[in-house]
Amino acid sequence: MKKIIITLLSLTLFTGSVMAQEQKDPNDYKKWQVRLRGVAVVPQEKATIGIIGGDVDIHNYFIPELDFTYFFTKNIAAELILGTTKHNVNTTSSDLSAIGLPTDVDVDLGSVWLLPPTLLAQYHIHAYDGIKPYVGAGVNYTIFYSEKAGDVVQNVKYKNQFGYAFQLGVDIDLNDKFFINLDVKKIFVKTDVTVDASNLAGGPLDIPADVKIDPLLIGFGVGMRF
Repeated sequence: MKKIIITLLSLTLFTGSVMAQEQKDPNDYKKWQVRLRGVAVVPQEKATIGIIGGDVDIHNYFIPELDFTYFFTKNIAAELILGTTKHNVNTTSSDLSAIGLPTDVDVDLGSVWLLPPTLLAQYHIHAYDGIKPYVGAGVNYTIFYSEKAGDVVQNVKYKNQFGYAFQLGVDIDLNDKFFINLDVKKIFVKTDVTVDASNLAGGPLDIPADVKIDPLLIGFGVGMRF
């Protein structure tokens, strides 16, 4: 009987040791996760506008955002973020006296869609049970499309550009598979803009502008690991 008890205790201790090792196994993690977020896009815009001067105003928007994350290790991952947004654009306090208009005018430049796919390298922290903060840094390539000049100027052209991005967020587990997510990103986006205002001048008039958009993205959503 004593031998049986000792054997059972030994098996129990061995099993517990194996389970503990499995729980600490660095390879015991899901390699993929996907998130769907609602994101507030808040541009931090600034512009240098040739000829007419002034600044630029780009409206805030709320958009859905989809991202995919692949884990190379339990802590190191790469995330691809996909989302597109439409913005209304206008200049502020521009001087149009050269064409017989006031010196402090807001000029409607219509609207434009932005598609800034962003790739981020991330470091995830597993210090808290079920609460997993992370930081990220990476690059984006912003594509401008479906430009509409509005009713004031003839045309507006935007140049696609590379930029970079930083990220801070946290995943909060609901269970082993599903979690909620809070995420803040700063994306640095700039573009060269050319405004064709020939319809206002009665002849060729291209107005160049160096525009920084630099949006802050504040997101909340849900995710799934697999």
